[in-house]
Amino acid sequence: MEFVKSVKHTKLIKYIFIALIGSIILAISAKIKIPFYPVPMTMQTMVVLMIGIAFGWKLGLATISLYLFEGIIGLPVFSGTPEKGIGLLYFTGPTMGYLIGFLVTAYISGKFVYDNNLIKTFFKLFFATSFVYILGMIWLGTLIGWDKSIFQLGAQPFLLAELLKILIATFTINQIKKIKKFI
Repeated sequence: MEFVKSVKHTKLIKYIFIALIGSIILAISAKIKIPFYPVPMTMQTMVVLMIGIAFGWKLGLATISLYLFEGIIGLPVFSGTPEKGIGLLYFTGPTMGYLIGFLVTAYISGKFVYDNNLIKTFFKLFFATSFVYILGMIWLGTLIGWDKSIFQLGAQPFLLAELLKILIATFTINQIKKIKKFI
């Protein structure tokens, strides 16, 4: 009986460590700004996809939840922090819908089964990523008003960069899946 408890504790510690490492990688990806047209891109959404695929939906959700919690309590893990504020105040600003969308994206990308069909993989990753923008635009419209051009403000500038990140994830899917074997 003690052995079973020991194994469960060891697994829990391992999962907490993996989630912590994943949240750190996600925070780093939020800070890296790559020059791109029309706006600089971060690698957050690609890392969210990779976390979902590599960690699975349960550990993926735990990892993204930890990342959001870190930001809510004031750690400068989000893309615009600390320059544009920190903590709950920043979280509930214009980017909250996108950040909540990370949870849905990690869940969906973690639930999908991926084979060697790159076209199916691309569309699965596209579908999973779309929730970042759907939820982001819904929150943005609610926050700033639906009379504004929500799509032009909240999605259009990022679509080309997003396409590139989804393509990178699509072509590296087999390498990403290999991480799951170690978890």
